[in-house]
Amino acid sequence: MDIIFLLRGLAIGFSIAAPVGPIGVLCIRRTLVEGRASGFVSGLGAATADAIYGCIAGFGLTFISNFLVSQQGWLRPFGGLYLCWLGLKTFRSKPPEKGTPERGKGLSGAYVSTFLLTLTNPMTILSFAAVFAALGLAESKGSYLSAGALVSGVFIGSALWWFILSGGVGVFRKTFNPRGLTWLNWISGAIIAGFGLFAFGSLMR
Repeated sequence: MDIIFLLRGLAIGFSIAAPVGPIGVLCIRRTLVEGRASGFVSGLGAATADAIYGCIAGFGLTFISNFLVSQQGWLRPFGGLYLCWLGLKTFRSKPPEKGTPERGKGLSGAYVSTFLLTLTNPMTILSFAAVFAALGLAESKGSYLSAGALVSGVFIGSALWWFILSGGVGVFRKTFNPRGLTWLNWISGAIIAGFGLFAFGSLMR
């Protein structure tokens, strides 16, 4: 495995995951309400989708990339609608009673929801394509092993960010009382729904 490609992928995955968007808000909220495990697993869903898009860019699968971009006319409204629904659900949800343990049963749902949310955003593949082109990786004649190392690095880098975020936010979990968690649900729900409305607005423009 080419360690240089692995490190490059790690840096790319970390830098693309780090900007706070709807996934970041969702991860923070789930960490504070449900625990570190829920927040981290939510991030892993996004990291998996990042790895898939990194694979498309890393292996030069331009026909898939072009198809995804051409289909953003329905992908973006679908993602926006899901964000609006998720924001409303978050806004209306009630905080768990004090002493409630982390909810392991919801981990699969947390993973799938962020995976689909990231996968339905065609801007993700554009981000990877732009970064790969800027670093000269799109024209790289390396082996499939090098491309595989690059994609593995993307997943590890993205997962590392979500581990750091959920771990750091989890430190403050016990300081939130029910009233604070209620405000967290309201603010998080409004922000997530706002991202969904922005997706619709960008299509109108």
